[in-house]
Formats: sequence, structure tokens, C-alpha cells
Amino acid sequence: MRLLGKVAVISGGAGGIGAAQAKLFAAERARVVLLDVDGGSGGAVASEIAAAGGSALFVAADVSAESDWDAAVRAAIDRFGAIDVLVNSAGVYQTRTLEEADADEWERMMAVNARSAYLGTRAVVPAMRGRGGGSIVNVSSTTALVGSGRGGAYGASKAALLSLTTHTAIQHAADGIRANALVPGPVETAMIAANLASEEGRAMSVARIPLGRLADPSEIAYATLYLASDASSYVTGAHLVVDGGLTAR
Repeated sequence: MRLLGKVAVISGGAGGIGAAQAKLFAAERARVVLLDVDGGSGGAVASEIAAAGGSALFVAADVSAESDWDAAVRAAIDRFGAIDVLVNSAGVYQTRTLEEADADEWERMMAVNARSAYLGTRAVVPAMRGRGGGSIVNVSSTTALVGSGRGGAYGASKAALLSLTTHTAIQHAADGIRANALVPGPVETAMIAANLASEEGRAMSVARIPLGRLADPSEIAYATLYLASDASSYVTGAHLVVDGGLTAR
């Protein structure tokens, strides 16, 4: 019960890594607030947590909108009285090259992947400060560290999270607020399903990974649990890479 007594807000909680994080946190006895634009799936995850004996609240939110973050924080405090953990897990993905993509695509990547984390951080800091501290985890990507022949806007948006993390860590250390980034490699989620749809596409993805497979969302969730819990009480401003060795080559 590594999160007993803590309240965790998780963006992108309706599916993929975010849903795995929410379920694991609830199993570790956190009270969980899930944010997502997908009301059907988000509500289903919250119901699944409740059916398993956990405590969860789903809040429909566009995490790129400041007003939605303000409303979500109010809902979390009204329901659970505090916020101890924020996981910025929401994200959108694309593979078009920098030349192929247009400016609107760039703006969307930045809004959902980077702006949302900034807004979420700013929204929860007062509540965490009043609580005496907290933990913020930003879910980045190995595309923030290494380039490839596809994408570009996605990697740039995820790289912004690394800088946001270190600035947050320095600026709020005196408040007892820790900020760390999680840097996953390819994960078996719907987000990258198109890349894996063909045997060739899957083989290309797996060939880059020394461990010879993609991650399961639960493996990313366990790494998040470490950063969210008091087990990492002396860790802040760090970038925890969980990629099967992809960036070690």
C-alpha cells in the first residue's frame, strides 16, 4: 500500500498508460482522479477501480484548456480534500515527418502533450504546497532523446516535458514538491497500434529494443509508482528512462 492516504490526479486516464497507472495507484490505496476527453472509457476505468474496491473519480476534461484544469482540481479537492500526486500522462501521437506535417499538427502536439502538463502543474501546486509537498510525474518519451525518420512534432513536445520537469523541480523544491520525468520506449497501446499493424512494422519497432519486445503498460505504471511514492523521496529533477535498452545503444 505504497500510496495509502494519497490523492493522485492522472491525465489521460481513460486508456493506455494512464489507465494502467490509475488502476495500479488505486490498488496501492491511492484515491484516484482520472482526467480525459473520452468520457465513456474514462468512466469505465473509474467504475472498474470502484468494483475492485478502490476509490476513483472521473472528470471529463480537455487537458489543453486552463479552465478544465481549474475545474478538475476543484472537483478533486471537493471529493477527496487534497492533491498529493499529479501524473501528466495525456498525449497524442503522429508519425508524419516535419516536412509532411502542417502547423496545425504541430500546435496540437504541443497543446495536448506539453501545454497540458504546464497547466496541470500550475493548477496543482497551490494544493500541494498547502499539503506540505507532493510529487509530479511527467510522462515523456524516448523520442525526446533520439531522432528518427518519422514524426518530429511529437518528439519535440515530449522534449519540452523534460525541461518543464527540471524547472519545476528547482522552482518548487522549497515547497516540498518533487518533479520527475518518466521516459518510456515503445509501449503496447492503441496510440501506436498503426505502427504495429503489419509484421514488418512490428519487427522494425522490436528490432530497436535490446530486450526484444515492447513494454506492457503495467511496466510503465510500476515505474510511475516509484516516482509518485515516498520511496523516491530524495529524487527530483530526474529523467527515468524505461525503454528496454533502446537508448543505451
